Amino acid sequence: MTVHLHWFLPTGGDGRTLVDRHAYTDGGITRNRTVSGVRAPDIDYLVQIAKAAEQLGFEAVLTPTGTWCEDAWLTTVALAQHTERLKFLVAFRPGVISPVLAAQMASTYQRITRGRLLLNVVTGGDSAEQRRFGDHLDHDRRYARTAEFLSVVRGVWGGRPFDFQGDHFRIDGGLTALPPDPLPEIFFGGSSAAAGPVAAEHADVYLTWGEPPWQVKEKIDWIRRLAEERGRTVRFGIRLHTISRDSAREAWATADRLLSDLDAETVAAAQELLGRSESVGQQRMLALHGGGSLDRDRLEISPNLWAGVGLVRGGAGTALVGSHADVADRIEEYHALGVEHFVLSGYPHLEEAYWFGEGVTPELAARGLLASAPASPLLGVPAANGRPASAPGGAPLLVPGGR
Repeated sequence: MTVHLHWFLPTGGDGRTLVDRHAYTDGGITRNRTVSGVRAPDIDYLVQIAKAAEQLGFEAVLTPTGTWCEDAWLTTVALAQHTERLKFLVAFRPGVISPVLAAQMASTYQRITRGRLLLNVVTGGDSAEQRRFGDHLDHDRRYARTAEFLSVVRGVWGGRPFDFQGDHFRIDGGLTALPPDPLPEIFFGGSSAAAGPVAAEHADVYLTWGEPPWQVKEKIDWIRRLAEERGRTVRFGIRLHTISRDSAREAWATADRLLSDLDAETVAAAQELLGRSESVGQQRMLALHGGGSLDRDRLEISPNLWAGVGLVRGGAGTALVGSHADVADRIEEYHALGVEHFVLSGYPHLEEAYWFGEGVTPELAARGLLASAPASPLLGVPAANGRPASAPGGAPLLVPGGR
């Protein structure tokens, strides 16, 4: 079992700081223009990230969904025209779209991109966000609807008229005339009791946020048992940020700089907002960092696992921090538990993709954890003096972030 590496597309904005919450006021309704270092998610910038991810050997990029993001379907199908191999893990909400239409969209997407679609099903843990899209179901009923939704999607992908009668959907003769080829893999996450059976029944890959290894093992054991009861096998993935540098000292200095951009008032406001979430996974993320402490020693909740991102960012709130070998060690540790897919990100996403791809990826390849490692784009490229461009005395190597 090898590792599958994926990156993230910041379609809600990017920058040199933890921009997700404190770049906004009013929970994201009004932009705070005083925050420095924030990059708009325009198509040119996202193309840079997508191209870098492809060049660095990432298999796919996750694109989020929600009020503060650009639409994931439209954005990624545009980016597909600028890339050749990169896959797109498109997040979407089952409660705001017909399952037959979603199945048809996925089929079209596969033909346009020649099979580069993966699906990330987001049931939704914030009732205010759900109501904004016209969804008024409570937490557990949303998961029940997701189960029906995925039953319909897989049913209409069968190529024959499909009937379905449930509590949330009634489908008469549902059909995708040209089913997708290949069928997109379905990634699904959820930490609640209502989520587990849905994952076990419908997910190809169960995705968890970056908790300490012992907690991740508990989740894997839980979902694996539920899947076995249904005669299925589920694979596992984890969602993490990364801060990887040539030395651990440099990596932790970067984490400290991200913390220094925050103040107690900003953290308190973000924590109050995030605390309203119905998501069990979000509550587990909040519990990791000790209630909003800015103390680095308290934020390292497991070796090289830093909970500082979750002080102001919803969703994935932990980062792997350390030297390239340290980060590879932690990935190897999660992999030993059964985690195959690593969906990674960092601030800024362009520069951090290079830090990881040029530092950690070769480490993983040397340990036999990657099926193949991307060749350096500078391999064999001569400088003016005839030396390889990466050799001492050759042409300077220009890397984003001034490294």
